[in-house]
Amino acid sequence: MPFDIDACLEKALSCQLLDEVSIKTVCERLKDILLTESNVKPVSTPVTLVGDVHGQYFDVLELFRIGGQIPHTNYLFLGDYVDRGPYSVETITMLACLKLRYPDRITLLRGNHESRQITQVYGFYAECNRKYSSAAVWQHFTEMFDYLPVAALIDNVFLAVHGGLSPSLHTLDQIRLLDRFAEIPHEGPLADLMWSDPDDDKEGFSMSPRGAGYVFGKDIALTFLHLNKLQHIIRAHQLCMEGYNICLDGTVITVWSAPNYCYRFNNSASCLEIGEDMSKFFNVFTCAPESERARPQPPAQVQQQQQQQQ
Repeated sequence: MPFDIDACLEKALSCQLLDEVSIKTVCERLKDILLTESNVKPVSTPVTLVGDVHGQYFDVLELFRIGGQIPHTNYLFLGDYVDRGPYSVETITMLACLKLRYPDRITLLRGNHESRQITQVYGFYAECNRKYSSAAVWQHFTEMFDYLPVAALIDNVFLAVHGGLSPSLHTLDQIRLLDRFAEIPHEGPLADLMWSDPDDDKEGFSMSPRGAGYVFGKDIALTFLHLNKLQHIIRAHQLCMEGYNICLDGTVITVWSAPNYCYRFNNSASCLEIGEDMSKFFNVFTCAPESERARPQPPAQVQQQQQQQQ
């Protein structure tokens, strides 16, 4: 049967699992699209930026309800689609299908959790095995993760990354020259972009308590912005109780989009809407209502596969 992205997207938006063959096709076709996108992808305003969502599928649907549906709204996701939350498979399936169907209306950046090593520790690997009785779907997705861009440049004014800056990267051109098509390494500039954090109490670069990346201060952010003629760095990666945070004298903005993170932090979430006039609006939201959190049922094909393998 020929591949039908609209049928796959309809299932994904209904929180239904796609069969493994469809997942593989989505990932393979998506890699072809991502190959055409540079390390630092140009993005035009108006655009809505989304921080970590971590497998909180129904809260992503709530985000679309609050912020606008694709393709009517242009979205830039800052990474960390999987792990922690219970619906990582459904979340990344939906976003991958949306990207394949509307490639010019949604940008997906890579986060530190879009890696083989991290997903084997924080839940995505186990979830794929539990829902598909094999690691094949996990492998398809993690191979696709290697193709995701690592940064976006919004109207040549704002730099968007998942984590932060690196002592090895002083210009956008240096980011453009990185070889991103691989597993995120333990250290080095690619790892720093995924793992680093700003800190109002620091100067320069210092080792991160996360064990990867760096903590950087206002002086580092100001120097990078000046050299590259930028106004702000917009990133995700850190839980914000109010849904967002502005630090380092307004140079760095953090967006967090997983409300009540891990269903226990009772935090708000937000998406950042940037207008054509460079205006910024934090659209704050909370969890999707319980009445809209129906547990998904696997399609017949997946049920049959599971029965055969039991």
